[in-house]
Amino acid sequence: MATQLLFYDTAVPVSSQRHLGLSVKAGGDYGFARKAHSVPLTAVEIARAAAEYAVVFAGEGEAVMPVVILGVEAGHNLFVKAGGAWDGAYVPAFVRRYPFVFAASEDGKTFTLCIDESFSGCNREGRGEQLFDTAGERTQYLEGVLNFVKEYQVQHQNTRAFCRHLQDLGLLEPMQAQFKLPGGAQHNLTGFMAVNRVRLKALGREALADLATSDELELIYLHLHSLQHFNRMLERIGAAAAGEGDVAPVTH
Repeated sequence: MATQLLFYDTAVPVSSQRHLGLSVKAGGDYGFARKAHSVPLTAVEIARAAAEYAVVFAGEGEAVMPVVILGVEAGHNLFVKAGGAWDGAYVPAFVRRYPFVFAASEDGKTFTLCIDESFSGCNREGRGEQLFDTAGERTQYLEGVLNFVKEYQVQHQNTRAFCRHLQDLGLLEPMQAQFKLPGGAQHNLTGFMAVNRVRLKALGREALADLATSDELELIYLHLHSLQHFNRMLERIGAAAAGEGDVAPVTH
């Protein structure tokens, strides 16, 4: 299960020289995410996301991050409707920030705001919000985008620290979800991790107190509780087939 930039095809630095007169119409059509069956999540989003999505962990080493499961098969997002609307109460920030993203310098100290010019909402017909005014100054919209992406980057770093803590405590382990699809076909969703309840309970008082004080223990239990949403994935495969299959998460 990959957590790369997913929908970004031609992300270039935002500049008044290149993007004067460019408008962006975003927020209604999420067709660009139609093939993303999982997206990264920041720790601050877990509480809202866990109410309707299965929240797990994916990646290796320093790249481990929470992700939300959006589909049971690669290339198929069950939360994007035919017309492009998002079929869920909460839209992950990774999706909401598109078509914008920060690009980091090689030393990781400098970040440049970029935009994916291939996004269908980018236009020069005045649809949506302009990035620069006629004098080449940032519009209020662009300032808002910049602040949103900055905050996302801060939360991303905080989330990395949370995941490192889970790894240091040895709490994460590989997991797979086994689906019995309508018609009897079997499907396994692999490549992600979950917190091991037995290891969590075996932690010493000091480690548990640490997790509780930092609110990380709450995030862990929200994550574990969210795994029940694997059972609801089959309801999204088709109304006619709803309730004909089942799913059993199995930990290895």
